[in-house]
Amino acid sequence: MSSDALRMTQSDMFSWRMEQNPILRSTVVAVLLLDASPDWDRFLTTVERAAQVLPSMRRKLVPDLGLAPPQWVDDPDFDLSFHVRRLDALHPKNLQGVLEVARTKAMTAFDPARPMWEYTLLDGLEQDAAAAVVMKFHHSMTDGVGAVRIAAEIMDFERAGTAREPMPAADVSASGPSMIGTIGWYASSGTALVRDSVSTMAKLGARFLIRPIQVVRDVAGTALSVARIVEPVVTTASPVMTDRSTRRHLATLDVPVDRLAAAANAGGGTLNDAFLAGIVLGMREYHRRHDAQTDQLRITMPVNLRADDDVTVGGNQITLLRFAIPCDIAEPEKLIDRIHEIIVNWRLEPAVPLAEPIAGALNMLPSGAVGAMLEHVDFLASDVPGSPVPLYLAGGKILRQYAFGPTIGAAFNVTLLSYVGDCCMGIDVDDAAVPDLDVLVESLTLGFREVCDLNSA
Repeated sequence: MSSDALRMTQSDMFSWRMEQNPILRSTVVAVLLLDASPDWDRFLTTVERAAQVLPSMRRKLVPDLGLAPPQWVDDPDFDLSFHVRRLDALHPKNLQGVLEVARTKAMTAFDPARPMWEYTLLDGLEQDAAAAVVMKFHHSMTDGVGAVRIAAEIMDFERAGTAREPMPAADVSASGPSMIGTIGWYASSGTALVRDSVSTMAKLGARFLIRPIQVVRDVAGTALSVARIVEPVVTTASPVMTDRSTRRHLATLDVPVDRLAAAANAGGGTLNDAFLAGIVLGMREYHRRHDAQTDQLRITMPVNLRADDDVTVGGNQITLLRFAIPCDIAEPEKLIDRIHEIIVNWRLEPAVPLAEPIAGALNMLPSGAVGAMLEHVDFLASDVPGSPVPLYLAGGKILRQYAFGPTIGAAFNVTLLSYVGDCCMGIDVDDAAVPDLDVLVESLTLGFREVCDLNSA
């Protein structure tokens, strides 16, 4: 592997630069509820092995000597005990107490001198579970799909444990930045730019000779597509969720997978379409309770760019789409169908595969300008596929698992992580935008009930 492969990509750098604005902090937190406390020694051994199998868990970011992106470097002082901790559960010794720990971690910045992840085992729960593990990652280290794969390295298919392959040799030693490396990056980047430009121009030239009008239309269409993706948003669509802060609170919501999938099928969409419909109907109820209404809301939705056979865990291999979603459709079936149409059209945008160059262009902007583009989004929603079978963690059976994605400027984030027969939803809210979390949860519960009742209507 070349040293360039260890440099932060433009998408990763975009997530990393958000740390300059705490409202945009890109920290992902996951909560695992267990039926028994894991064996501590076994847990440590499993995590230590995972840190050997996944080199990204032992690497930190070091700024480059020039203007090249920062570089992932092996931490010579890597200390597993700093990243893995064991605490007695705080009062209340239930899910709410676990979420209180998780929310404070979500609001706390990482130490830039260390790899950006940590696991905390909470023992002694008296309700909802016997123990819990709070996992924390920075988004520049991995995306949602990658985080699931990282977590899978410490999980078993049986309570007694899962046989694992012998420890592989390290794939590469990630040393610190050097002037030679920086010069090499400029040279390789320049060469790649020239090569890609020549290749693109040659292809366009050949096509232009055959279909000149179509080529002009395609180039113009791509330019307009890029403009739609990066178009600044200067006002919130919601008349209620307008303020932003650095304060966060977390909540959970469970919906059976089969019921949501059946509703999606009845509405002619996917499970993700039904998921979004449940949020939209919940938002209709939330605004009604505040004597307000809106015809549409703006959403940020991550789109996975990984190939089906891509097994890598590091880095962000997603692009963020921002678009308007209708809130004036009360019938769940019609709403699912309309959302499906919108999502399909956005996924076909010519600019979607250009996530890296778009991120590179955005990285040239001041962080304040980027914040202005994101802080007027109403909500963020993400659907991450989880395990369809029960999993165990050092002897404890995982009962539920929730992921809490960052709001990155939105009023709230709902992340769906499927597990066995449940859609486990983690809700991360900005307190200034949503000061009444209980009302939001009640409204979302009603919204998903309307969607899930669609198939039985």
